[in-house]
Amino acid sequence: MKVALYARYSSDNQRDASIADQLRVCRTHAEKQSWTIVEDYTDHAISGASLMRPGIQALIADAQRGRFQIVLAEAMDRLSRDQEDIAGVFKRMNYAGVRIVTLSEGEVSHLHVGLKGTMNALFLKDLAEKTHRGLRGRVEQGKSGGGNAYGYDVVRKLDANGEPIRGDRTINPAEAEVVRRIFRDFAAGLGPRAIAFRLNDERIPAPGSGAWGFSTIHGNRERGTGILNNEMYVGRLVWNRQRFIKDPDTGKRVSRLNPESEWVIQEVPELRIVDQELWDAVKARQASVSASRDTRDTSSPDHFREKRRPRYLFSGLSKCGCCGGGYSMISGTLLGCSAARPRATRAHATTAPISVARSWSGASSMPCATISWTRTCSPNSAPPSPPR
Repeated sequence: MKVALYARYSSDNQRDASIADQLRVCRTHAEKQSWTIVEDYTDHAISGASLMRPGIQALIADAQRGRFQIVLAEAMDRLSRDQEDIAGVFKRMNYAGVRIVTLSEGEVSHLHVGLKGTMNALFLKDLAEKTHRGLRGRVEQGKSGGGNAYGYDVVRKLDANGEPIRGDRTINPAEAEVVRRIFRDFAAGLGPRAIAFRLNDERIPAPGSGAWGFSTIHGNRERGTGILNNEMYVGRLVWNRQRFIKDPDTGKRVSRLNPESEWVIQEVPELRIVDQELWDAVKARQASVSASRDTRDTSSPDHFREKRRPRYLFSGLSKCGCCGGGYSMISGTLLGCSAARPRATRAHATTAPISVARSWSGASSMPCATISWTRTCSPNSAPPSPPR
């Protein structure tokens, strides 16, 4: 009998060596049964709550090709912890004529799928509730309930037992000054894109890796994301503003806003970076900008048609020589890289006059629909050449 081995570990409480341990015990069992091992299928540091895993997908595909007659795993929850998914795997294997055997349950039947699938689903629910409860307790003590925000450093200390103390933070002076500058610039009338452009131009490091972008600064007011909306900067820790659920089809996490009554708010004045007057000025300008957008006339039957961008010469054909992004109309006389605005980098500072593009149109014997050209976005680059 030909057998395929499957092993998986999740990043929450296991280690990479767990894969080798699972394969070793499965290999020993297969040898005792005189089964021929065709291939090992593995998924490293991936949750069992979704089938969107390369290892399990390859296993299902090869089963349908008839490469083996048995799938051997340590336990059913290695294949999946989701009740619907484990039932789907079982049905696909059954259709392909492949048996599922685990060291814990033996040969898997419909009864195993029903009972064990329910138990695994309850385990995931219980684990999520315990994790959520632990994070809430940490937040109520004024500690971090998630990742670290820009402007703060993680305090690395050990308790009396030598265990790391988690959730403590301290203000990073250099980053805190950048935060205050962003608030001052926005209150003074600069937009998020202009602020991001200046920060990138001065080579000020952005949060994480990469460059400053519009969304990093502007964020979403309702969700409390973005530097301008982070209440931590005024000494107020807000947790549980949103929750994440998994899309049943893709397995990707999707955020959902929680009612304000479920938020956990803790005052942490020692972590204040922005004074109240500056914070209020920023909120007032945000409200003013939002109100001006809300005054647009949306009653016209042509409202949505008017919002559509018209197609111009070279629409969808021109590309940026710096980053590969598409070019679009910036104004009546200028073409610009569409990726330049969110990236806000000096490399995208210049644009191409539309008169140049029109002259190319007359110089080329190619139909306009087939003309494409590339423009290097460097500030010191020479004018573009017509296409050949």
